[in-house]
Amino acid sequence: MADDPAGCGRDRGNPADASDVRQADACGFWAGAVTENASRPATGARRPYLIVNPRSGGGKASRFRIAERAQALGAQVFLIDHSLPQDLAAVARRAVDDGAVLLGVAGGDGTQALVAEVAAESGLPFVVVPVGTRNHFAMDLGLDREDPSAALEALTDGVELRVDLGYAGERAFVNNVSFGAYAALVQDSAYREDKIGTMVRILPEFLARHQGPELVVRAGLLTVDRPDAVLVSNNPYQIDDPAGLDRRAQLDSGLLGVLAARAETPAETAARLRSGQMHGLARLATPEDVVIHADAPVVPVGLDGEADTLRTPVRCRISPRTLRVWVPRHRPGVARTGRRPPGWAVIQRAASLVGRSHGRHTG
Repeated sequence: MADDPAGCGRDRGNPADASDVRQADACGFWAGAVTENASRPATGARRPYLIVNPRSGGGKASRFRIAERAQALGAQVFLIDHSLPQDLAAVARRAVDDGAVLLGVAGGDGTQALVAEVAAESGLPFVVVPVGTRNHFAMDLGLDREDPSAALEALTDGVELRVDLGYAGERAFVNNVSFGAYAALVQDSAYREDKIGTMVRILPEFLARHQGPELVVRAGLLTVDRPDAVLVSNNPYQIDDPAGLDRRAQLDSGLLGVLAARAETPAETAARLRSGQMHGLARLATPEDVVIHADAPVVPVGLDGEADTLRTPVRCRISPRTLRVWVPRHRPGVARTGRRPPGWAVIQRAASLVGRSHGRHTG
């Protein structure tokens, strides 16, 4: 291919090597979590272990026959039974004790974080099968979210990426942990079915009339007093993304991203969302711990989109390149840089309507 000096048309049958990492940038792709230590994983002697959530994403795992396909590749599959209380971290630890050499999850970001924590502490590779609703972690890994079964190729033809893992207290997160108004989003019952719509509906009003524990954010020499919304992310989001819905430039920078917001009126909040401007927001990328203080012993949080509570103060930290993620060598979900998520236009239009509505009401 004489017109392909960077090797962008590499044949899928050729072995992967570290040069693929350099070619990712040369071809204009979003390299995301790709690191220079990417390597073809060794084949384990025992079966991989995959935890499957059959309800995630409206039943994607069943529609794409994830359990059956994984078993055909030699994986042992654990199907989550939602009629029973289950500790998925304990399930993963039992799998490790029984000799599993790889842990995987077919589920949403919250389920992935629970098992990723066990994989990281055990030093085992981790596989993501994106059958959740948003699949933000999978998006930043470049996985194909339209065909989640493609992620199973990592078991037979993949590369290993070393990525960071965030912690809030003792709880791991692959995307972010949220406080205040951001946490209120995931507490709302409508959030799971319509994340973007719920954010637009709740966030402006909640920021303006926030009732809840008063927060203080401390990171190194920075202190942010009484923010109404705080988002601490495993690697920073893009600069024009005040809601944590867009991509992260890296997953291996060793930095926590911090967004802290205050607002006086719903119209002001809507205007900020509509324009994508950062006025009124404190932003930080730091390798240091970020501590969230509150005037309450516990605070509601959103851990990778899952509602929970944590004891205060909450110390957030980053564990650099601690998670070994196996991904398919060929990832058609890898996107070109600079593209906004499909839902951004919806946010802009809805925020505009919210702004006009409140503007008329408040005069």
